[in-house]
Amino acid sequence: MLRSVRSLRGFTIRANDGHIGRVHTLLFDGHTWAIRYLVVDTGSWLPGRKVLIAATSLGWPRRQERAFSVALTKEQIRSAPDIDADRPVSRQREIELHTYYDWIPYWGMGSDWVGAVPVPIPAAPEAVEKAARGDPNLRSAREVIGYHIHALDGPIGHLEDFVITDSDWAIRYLVADTRNWLPGRHVLLSPQWVRQMSWEQREVWIEVSRQKVCRCPACPDLDAEREPAGREYEVELLDSGGLLTPWM
Repeated sequence: MLRSVRSLRGFTIRANDGHIGRVHTLLFDGHTWAIRYLVVDTGSWLPGRKVLIAATSLGWPRRQERAFSVALTKEQIRSAPDIDADRPVSRQREIELHTYYDWIPYWGMGSDWVGAVPVPIPAAPEAVEKAARGDPNLRSAREVIGYHIHALDGPIGHLEDFVITDSDWAIRYLVADTRNWLPGRHVLLSPQWVRQMSWEQREVWIEVSRQKVCRCPACPDLDAEREPAGREYEVELLDSGGLLTPWM
């Protein structure tokens, strides 16, 4: 089902023995457009702490209750490696987290979620240093919302939201707010169009013209209180705007 990232903020995360907190943001891979983790603000339970929960470890969302379940105990989460979710996450810290929870690692296997654990390969000193600084492709959705978007022939607006699928936790579309150019419109853009995303300049460049953006479908209402949009709706939506179906 299609959901917006903004609509998931504030969702409750439930462990086997109680609530652990609420969704603060999502961390996604800027190379594969896969959601890797939910950043959960633990509130008064673990004051001042945010924890990472792998997206693939979550159960199906309970829409009416605005909640996700995770097959962990509160004690497991309390005792997990303490990772600063507000800073870039190094691969070493990810390894510690996946080892602790016995999660299957996603790295070294392309964009797939499952597969055999890769055999460690000795890294060059510069690679080790780079990994220690953090994965440059792992980004917070909350951080990049607001980035300015540029088409081949000029600016079109800013990044307002992401549309994701909660079945495979993939970013399906970027939502562009074009109100300063196409008044009142929020349009869907394919992540396949993204040529470059500059974290330093807070800008996104796409490989299509402004005219092409004009023909893109408007973003549907994906509020979490409503029924999420399914495959049939998505096919109709994409046909109207000339976007390629992302599952083909």
